[in-house]
Amino acid sequence: MYLDRRLWTFTEGLRWRIAGAVLIALVSAAVGVARLALLGWLLAKVFQGAGAAALTLPFALIAGVMVLRGGLEYWRTMLAHKTAALVQLEIRKRLYDKIIELGPAHFGLERTGDIITSAIDGVEQLETYFGQYLPQVIVAALLPLGIFGFVAMLDLPVAALLVAFALITLVAPAAFHAWDSAAAMARGRAYGAFAAEFLDSVQGLATLKAFGQSAARARLLAKRAHEVFRSTMWVLATNSLSRGITDTGIAVGAAATLGLGAYRVTEGAMSLEVLLIVLMMGIEVFRPLRELRMLLHDGMLGQSAAEKILAILGAEPLVRDDAPGDAPGDALAELAPSIAFEDVRFTYPGTRRPAHQGLSFAVAAGERIGIVGPSGAGKSTILRLLLRLYDPQDGRVTIGGRDLRDLGLAGLRAQLAVVSQDTYLFHGTVEDNLRLGKPEASWDEIEAAVRAANAYDFIAHLPQGYRTVIGERGIRLSGGQRQRIAIARALLRDAPILVLDEALSAVDAENEAVIQKALDRLMRGRTTLIFAHRLSSVIDADRILVIEDGRIVEAGSHGSLMARNGAYHRLMAEQARDAAPAMLARLADGPVALDEAAAEKAAGPRGADLPGLDQAAQMEPTDAILRAEGLGW
Repeated sequence: MYLDRRLWTFTEGLRWRIAGAVLIALVSAAVGVARLALLGWLLAKVFQGAGAAALTLPFALIAGVMVLRGGLEYWRTMLAHKTAALVQLEIRKRLYDKIIELGPAHFGLERTGDIITSAIDGVEQLETYFGQYLPQVIVAALLPLGIFGFVAMLDLPVAALLVAFALITLVAPAAFHAWDSAAAMARGRAYGAFAAEFLDSVQGLATLKAFGQSAARARLLAKRAHEVFRSTMWVLATNSLSRGITDTGIAVGAAATLGLGAYRVTEGAMSLEVLLIVLMMGIEVFRPLRELRMLLHDGMLGQSAAEKILAILGAEPLVRDDAPGDAPGDALAELAPSIAFEDVRFTYPGTRRPAHQGLSFAVAAGERIGIVGPSGAGKSTILRLLLRLYDPQDGRVTIGGRDLRDLGLAGLRAQLAVVSQDTYLFHGTVEDNLRLGKPEASWDEIEAAVRAANAYDFIAHLPQGYRTVIGERGIRLSGGQRQRIAIARALLRDAPILVLDEALSAVDAENEAVIQKALDRLMRGRTTLIFAHRLSSVIDADRILVIEDGRIVEAGSHGSLMARNGAYHRLMAEQARDAAPAMLARLADGPVALDEAAAEKAAGPRGADLPGLDQAAQMEPTDAILRAEGLGW
C-alpha cells in the first residue's frame, strides 16, 4: 500500500540506520506512553482531591519524561535526515554511472529537461520519502500493537477496540492508493514536460527572439504550466480524500473508545483512573497516523519521481563494455593506430533504412584520410561506430586489428581525439576546459598545446587569462576561439588517432587559415580521419573516400578523383556552383584583396593567380569558383 519494494533496494547498506530511526521512534513513543500514563495518574489524583505534596512526584516525573522525549525526537530526526541524504547520494551515483553507461545514443531521443528533472528534482523529492515517510509507515504499523499490549493489561475490550480502529485507519486509505498513484504519475509527467519545454526555451532564447517567436513560446509554456497546475490539484484532491479517511478513523475510534470506556466505568468493570489512562493512550495510538497523514502527499510525489529514476536505471545500454579491464596505458598503447571497417552493416534502432550496407575500408597507421559525401550518406555514422556509441549489426570495426568489442570503452576512447563542428565547452575557466584533454598536464604542456593551436594570443588578452570563466558552452568566446580551444585540448590528449568532424565548417574565412595551420600541426604524425562537407578541407589528404548510401563508391587522391569525373567531381562542382553567385559578385568588384594566408590558399596547387572580372568572364561560373578557391584541376 504505502511502500514500493523497488525503492527499498536503494537502502542496501543503510537499512540499519532506518531500523535505528524506527527503534528510536518506538522508544520515544514508549516514553510518550509513560508520559500519558503519568498524566492520567495525575488527573486521577486531582479528581480524588489529593494535596499539593502528593502531586509533586507526578509533576516531576512528567517533566523529566517530556525532556527525555524531546531529546529522543531530535536524535530520531537527525538520524533520519542523514540516512535520507546518504540514500540520495547513492541514487545520484547510480544515476550518473547509468547515464554514462547508456551513453549519448540512448539519450538522443530523450528530452534533456526530463533527464534533469529526474536526476535533480526527482532525487530531491525522495529525501522526505526515505527520511520521514518510510520510517513513519513502519512506526504507524508497529506502535498500535505495542500500545495494545500495555492497555490490554488495564482493560482488554477497550484496548482491542482502540487498536482495531487504529489499524483500520492505517489500512483504509489503501482503497484509494491506485487513484493517488495515478494522479501523482500524471503530475510527474506534466512537470517533466514543463521542465523540458522551459529548458529548450532558455537554451534557444536567442533563436526565439530572432524569429519573433517569444510570445508563441510563452503561450506553450503557459499551457504546460496549466497542465502542471491541474495535475497538482488532482494530487491534492486525492491526498485530501486519504487525509479525510484518516481523520474520520481517528475521530470515530476516539469516540467509540470513550463510549465503551464510559459504559464500562458505569457498569463498574473499569475504574475512572484506568479510563483516564486509556483515553490518554488513545492520543499516542493515533499520533503516528496523524503524522503519516501529513506525509502522504510527499510520499506519493516521491514514488512518482522514483518511476522515472527507476526507468533510467532499468534501461539496457545499446553498447556493453564487455572488456572493462582494458585501460589507458596497458596493452592498448601497443596497438598500431590503424583502422578497418570490414563489411559493416548498420541500421539505427527504430529505423528501417540502413545507414551502412557492407561498408569496407582500411586506414593505415599515420595515413590522412578524407571522407566526403552528400548529407545522409553515412559519414557521421562512421564516427559513431568508431567511438562505439553503437555496434554494427554485421561486420566489425577494428583498431590495430582488434575488434572494438574486445576493447574496454575507456581504453578505446583513449586512442581517439575528436575535434568536431559543434565544439562543446563546459561552464568554467579556459584551463578547466583544456584539462579535459589531460587532467594531469603540466603548465608547460598546456602552454605548448595552446601555442600550437594558435590560441595563445587571444587567451592572453582575456580578462583573467587561463582563469577566465567562459560561460555555458563557451558563450563568451567566438566560434573560432572555441575551435582553437578544442584543438589545444586534442593536442593535450595526444591520442594516436585523430578525427576531424567538420572542424572548419562553422568558422569564417579569417579564422579558417589560422585554424587550418593549427590542425596541420595536430595531424602531424597521427592517423587522421577528416569528415567534411567543405571539400577544401580534404584536398591534401593522402586518400579521399566518397561515400553514398552507406557504401564507398570512389577512393583516391583529389587529382585522380577529379580526373575520373565521377561522384567526387559532381560533389566538387555542386559545391562550387552553389557558391558561384556570391563569388562572382565579389569578383565583379575587381581584384579581391586577401591576407597572406588566404592569398596563398587561393593560388591553388598550380600557383594560379586569383582571376579578376575579365578572366572570370571567359570561364564557366563553376570553373571560375574552383580556380578562385584553389580547387581547379
